[in-house]
Amino acid sequence: MIDKIEQWIDRTLKEYDHLKVSCAVLLPEFQAFFGAEVLENSYFVVVDSIPKPDFDELTGAGYDEFLNMKPAGITYKNTYFIQRGFENRFALHFHELVHVLQWQLLGAFGFIQRYLDEIAEYGYDKAPLEVMAYELDSYFSAGLPVKSIPDYVSKHL
Repeated sequence: MIDKIEQWIDRTLKEYDHLKVSCAVLLPEFQAFFGAEVLENSYFVVVDSIPKPDFDELTGAGYDEFLNMKPAGITYKNTYFIQRGFENRFALHFHELVHVLQWQLLGAFGFIQRYLDEIAEYGYDKAPLEVMAYELDSYFSAGLPVKSIPDYVSKHL
């Protein structure tokens, strides 16, 4: 199933490739947290509807909550999708960039497997990968001191 999901992700990323915006546009707000290299090699796409895989294997296997939710953003590899109307919310960009780092560190297979396992075991709200992203976007939103988010994610995965 993981291979099927990754193939769907690759097709989806290719389909939206012409709409990608480099996260380098976020350098003024995020460079101190993420560094220029991370931002220059990450992308976002503003969409009317967030693309999510919808396979029979996922339905009824503990992933219904995830499949039925209407997220403001979702990350696939180095690209995240943002629901139109939320594109100016820096905390959302921050959250999704944390997921970009998680994808980079775990690799596609590792991220997908871990994410599915966590959603099935803990539910979306308590899944550790999500908890990390929410904690870090809250840290940013609270205006707390700058820290290296790539270092933090690397140490806490």
